Amino acid sequence: MNSTVITDTKKPMNTLLSDFKQLTKVGLSMSVVFSSVAGYLLAVEVINYGTLLLLALGGFFMVGASNAFNQIIEKDIDALMQRTKNRPLPTGRMSVSFAMAIAVLFTILGIAILYSINPKTAFFGAISIFIYTSIYTPLKSVTPLTVFVGAIPGAIPFMLGWVAATGNFGIEAGFLFMIQFFWQFPHFWAIGWLQFEEYKKAGYNMLPMNTKDKGAVKQIIFYTLVMILVSIAPVLRVSGDFYIYPLTAVIVTLLGGIMLFYGVKLHKTEQNIDARKLMLSSVLYITVVQIVYVVDKFLH
Repeated sequence: MNSTVITDTKKPMNTLLSDFKQLTKVGLSMSVVFSSVAGYLLAVEVINYGTLLLLALGGFFMVGASNAFNQIIEKDIDALMQRTKNRPLPTGRMSVSFAMAIAVLFTILGIAILYSINPKTAFFGAISIFIYTSIYTPLKSVTPLTVFVGAIPGAIPFMLGWVAATGNFGIEAGFLFMIQFFWQFPHFWAIGWLQFEEYKKAGYNMLPMNTKDKGAVKQIIFYTLVMILVSIAPVLRVSGDFYIYPLTAVIVTLLGGIMLFYGVKLHKTEQNIDARKLMLSSVLYITVVQIVYVVDKFLH
């Protein structure tokens, strides 16, 4: 293994850096860090910048590890799909043993850093890596229910910030978890719609009932509505110390309305262009909602 690791590091630095970014999906890792920082800011009265830095680092390593393990497991399948065939492992630019070394190192660093904040944060971080790698990834080729499983680790970052700030998993963290949990269905099914043919080639079941039809879009619309309701529920003060102003609830509803609009449009047209707009509006939703929540909190 050592000789392989050494050969890998002899490559031009920029290729190695670009491969490393692809293996750990740096962009996705940063969005997860963003979510956990938002969750932390929602929970604290006084910001501890040391804890915030540890949370960002630990979260980054945690997601990087999950993505690296995922690409090691799916190396052969990635080679079949247009979108993934140029990743470092299917092309052979990076060896499996080198990728495994990164994945293991990131796991250890991520859990150790999160543990230094508090044990519960490390526990949820570890659960996230385990579910994503050992349950979600293998299930992709077995059942469309894989999206439900994948939504669990995907929903952990937002509430991880709250747990890091308080050392507690209560109703507030539960709500943050649910918001990001229900958001993932319209988001991932929109991607599943766009990549349907590619996923089919790889034998993946990424749409409800594994069919690209109006039935799938009905589910997208249903989960979008549930997501909006859960996202505005804190205005009723049903979520402990986490609550929002009525104006914030209106903004959140309008943002959800954009997703709903494209969901209904997709139901009518069944066109990829509307699925893409739905996917982009879902990214806008989760980003802006988290910012709006934090602004709301500091106006209390």
